[in-house]
Amino acid sequence: MSTESLLSLPVQAPKSVPDTSPLVSRLAESCGATWVDADTLDAWAAEGGDRVVLLAGDPVRHPEGLDVAVVLPELQRSLPGSFAIGVVRRHNEEAVARRYGAQRWPTLLFLRDGQYVTTLPGMHDWDVFLRKTEEALAAPVSRPPGIGIPLVSAAADGAGCH
Repeated sequence: MSTESLLSLPVQAPKSVPDTSPLVSRLAESCGATWVDADTLDAWAAEGGDRVVLLAGDPVRHPEGLDVAVVLPELQRSLPGSFAIGVVRRHNEEAVARRYGAQRWPTLLFLRDGQYVTTLPGMHDWDVFLRKTEEALAAPVSRPPGIGIPLVSAAADGAGCH
């Protein structure tokens, strides 16, 4: 008898990690949200009215994104007819976040008639979340924030760099 014995176990391919969590996917599948990405966001937002886009982030690094995915339809029900929901798949979030200056996960991006209004980052207590959502829906459209470096024309004051 050999001192080495081979053990044969069935080998299964590793399960792939879903691109988007089931709680975020549920928004589109059961709650009437629309899947959007950097290429389709403008057309969807231009359909008019207030639009709220969820950028949930990586659920392992930012588990509160899952909480926001659960709370978002409740906010919509509490403010009937006030906004449509858009959801961005995980692999598309970075491009949308960069475009609108979102730097924290999760973030709700508020748009109106195709224009930027504001962002609401993080998870909040219910009363705070409801108040901040109402404030965002009442806010005027504005320019999306940049990366924090003001652009100044070299000819603005007639002087050059030095």
